[in-house]
Amino acid sequence: MTRPLKVALVGAGAFGIQHLDAISSLGGADVVSLVGRDLQKTREIAERYGIARACVELDDILTQPEIEAVILCTPTPLHAEQAIACLRAGKHVQVEIPLADSLVDAETVALWQQRTGMIAMCGHTRRFNAGHQWLRERILTGEFTLRQLDVQTHFLRRFNTNALGQPRSWTDHLLWHHAAHTIDLFQYQTGEEVIAANVLEGPIHPTLGIALDMSIQLKSLGGALCTLSLSFNNDGPLGSTFRYIGDGLTYIARYDELTNGMGESLDLDLPEPALSGVARQDREFFAAIRERREPNANVASVLPCYRVLDQLARQLG
Repeated sequence: MTRPLKVALVGAGAFGIQHLDAISSLGGADVVSLVGRDLQKTREIAERYGIARACVELDDILTQPEIEAVILCTPTPLHAEQAIACLRAGKHVQVEIPLADSLVDAETVALWQQRTGMIAMCGHTRRFNAGHQWLRERILTGEFTLRQLDVQTHFLRRFNTNALGQPRSWTDHLLWHHAAHTIDLFQYQTGEEVIAANVLEGPIHPTLGIALDMSIQLKSLGGALCTLSLSFNNDGPLGSTFRYIGDGLTYIARYDELTNGMGESLDLDLPEPALSGVARQDREFFAAIRERREPNANVASVLPCYRVLDQLARQLG
């Protein structure tokens, strides 16, 4: 039997919990350390998941020789710096999306991955959601040709809160976080470079200091289009809906669900259909470590997304 990987998870918030649930469903990896800002809350979560050690500093786990890999679910502004620290400490690392909030920092993480030879993966979860995976297989075989991807990414977040409605210590961003999901997915599904990219944003919120509404247009080398609407002002279902429009075929994906254009559910007939996108993502990370190979969504493969984000950020000034 394969020995379980020894893993540390940093960030005991909403998305950290999703990873803990995912790892629990997978087997093959043991979370032995949990890092969070509030020690008491972190200890409570660690006890709930049977994690032996809880602490508040990343440095506390980087010196532990038993820890082979780290999953970072921390505030966006810390991602690049912490990912590099893990690599330099000889730890494989998976950093939640976005890899960084600047192109320079994203490229620096990729550089350190090359220098250390460790595995570095970014949590571009849409690559792993069941519906998107099913469509990718049909795109690759030529059964479906993507002509247009229309996406709505909508939340109601006029205050600085996380996915659980809890106060957040940092400010989320429509461009560098939420748009990154769709821009990477569009390039991943088309297999093509984005040759045109445009962005408009609404008024800057006086307290949060960010735009709460944004519109993005993309065009791939082969002519496929992507239209992305993002809002923190939407009073309705939270999250993203992806409408894939092809030559006479339309599909609608929402996380791990997929329907046809009329909203009728499809049987994806995928192995282990109950696994969430996050669980598939973690499984790929652990498999790449064991098999000593580059994972899907390794940092080098997602850099094209951050080049487009940088281009759009420059348009906004």
